[in-house]
Amino acid sequence: MTRLDTPPVAQLGERWRSSTAHLVLIYGGFFLAWTVLLVALINWQTYRYLEHVVDEILEQRIAYLGTLDRARLPGALAMTAAIDLRGVMSFGLFDADGRYVAGNIDKPPTLLPEDGAVHPLPDGIVRVDGEHTGPSRGVAMRAADGSRVVLARTTDVIDRVGIIIRNGFVWALSLTLIPGLLGGFLLARGSLKRVRRIETAVAPIMRGDLGARLPLSERRDEVDMLANIVNRMLDRLETLLGEVKGVSDCIAHDLRTPLTRLRAQLYRLQRETPADDARSATMERCIADTDNLLDRFRALLRISELEDLHRRAGFGDVDLREKLQRVHELFSPLAEDKQIAFALELPPVLARVRGDGGLLFEAISNLVDNAIKFTPVGGRVALRAVDEKDGPRIDVVDSGPGIPAAERDAVLHRFYRTKVCRNEHECEAPGYGLGLSIVSAIVKLHDYRFEIADAYGGTGTRMSLYCQAAA
Repeated sequence: MTRLDTPPVAQLGERWRSSTAHLVLIYGGFFLAWTVLLVALINWQTYRYLEHVVDEILEQRIAYLGTLDRARLPGALAMTAAIDLRGVMSFGLFDADGRYVAGNIDKPPTLLPEDGAVHPLPDGIVRVDGEHTGPSRGVAMRAADGSRVVLARTTDVIDRVGIIIRNGFVWALSLTLIPGLLGGFLLARGSLKRVRRIETAVAPIMRGDLGARLPLSERRDEVDMLANIVNRMLDRLETLLGEVKGVSDCIAHDLRTPLTRLRAQLYRLQRETPADDARSATMERCIADTDNLLDRFRALLRISELEDLHRRAGFGDVDLREKLQRVHELFSPLAEDKQIAFALELPPVLARVRGDGGLLFEAISNLVDNAIKFTPVGGRVALRAVDEKDGPRIDVVDSGPGIPAAERDAVLHRFYRTKVCRNEHECEAPGYGLGLSIVSAIVKLHDYRFEIADAYGGTGTRMSLYCQAAA
């Protein structure tokens, strides 16, 4: 799947896997953790402060009531009720036996000590009208005549302040995190766009165009620094590879002339030597070896020529059916001589492709020649085409010894031959190790894909050329 047809969900996942998104998420996590701690600390300190204020109010009032005599206590409690406009205070006066005398408390709390200190009342207070208050703070005192005075104040104000703080935290967090996540998404999107541009720029480099360079922006940030380093490395690589390629091409080109003269002289000597002379056979072997050297040099120069990407300027629409039929006609006699069944399988309609017709004919011919060369007598070779969604697929299938999976990438390199054929005296079909290199160069020139796989249950080889249909 290409980047252009990546699903939106996958693109979203890639954005959040970027380093920018990771930094935003890490920062957001730390920010959230510290904010929670800060709000918890503020809430705790506020609760303690308000609780202290309530305790001071209760302590002051109980201390005042403690200075009054028994006859004035009911009036003082009534005054407490008069100034308690919000109904947060609970108060009661009880005799020595705990019977109700005055106030709005039905009976004194059993767990409230009579020490004049403020204590929490988590279960609240039951009033004379049957109302049950929420959690409260209470204080109780025993008067000189044995009567009991109880004061309590609900803590709902403190709880409401805590709720306000927590709600404010939620709103502040949402108003902070949402822009933060949106900003992180946009930052990650911008970074991924730059990575996509770099990926697009790298594609021609991977195809062999070392003249392409990574794009630089006006930011001059760390991504541009890295791209600049890679560009300088590509400059050096292009120079070094150009020098190596130039040396090898010059050697191949310059040696062709003396080898051609050598072959001509050997051929002349052979013609002048009697057929029954032992030197005639020696010269014939020398001529064959010279021809092998010339073929190798021609193949090297051919690969060098194919690696020149400027040849794409001559591309046009190619009819693969016609090319495949010509290849089948060309190699049918060779297959017949080796008693090999050579089949051509074509669909009724085959999409045209964009490319160089001569080069595609050469690539298919090399594949078929290679298949026939390594297929034993009595074997079979099939040349077939399949019209797929993205373009035609050309398969050359043989029943030969096959290519080991570990060597399928290596056979595309120059001069590489499988272990079976590294010894020319033992191999039934010796070669130079350049045929598949030429095919690989043609495939790269066309931006096609080449695949080597098993065939006929692992006893043969399937070489597939995936072409792109012409627009």
